[in-house]
Amino acid sequence: MKQNSKLSLALHALGHMARAPGTPMTSDLIAQHNATNPVVVRRVLGLLREQGVVRSDKGHAGGWQLARPADQITVADVYTAIAEPFVSPVELGPTTCAIQRAMFETVQAAQTEAEQVILRHFRERSLQDLADAMDGAISPLHPTKTPL
Repeated sequence: MKQNSKLSLALHALGHMARAPGTPMTSDLIAQHNATNPVVVRRVLGLLREQGVVRSDKGHAGGWQLARPADQITVADVYTAIAEPFVSPVELGPTTCAIQRAMFETVQAAQTEAEQVILRHFRERSLQDLADAMDGAISPLHPTKTPL
């Protein structure tokens, strides 16, 4: 997964939210721990809010939280909401070449199939799975009580 992708940012933030249910996390905090800007965080998490994955509360005690339990949110839910496919479609400009057209159709079919395989695997993983994996990977140098 690209380190600077919207999906990567979303999964990192959501994994931490899953580890601390009920604890609001600010855009500033999430941004600091993902080496990005809070505006980027708000844009990405805004996509997830539209799909009912997260909710946000304003004010002093506000921030982002999961909208439902982590075991009820799949990675596919996040992937679909972000709409940033792993397999980018190949562009075919104007051409009269039959070989190019034939290969284009073959590549398009393979890309569609690859996206479906990715989605199938993502449907089998929940945010709780990610949180559990994070808990197993936390070392004493990175205490579990740290939200991000």
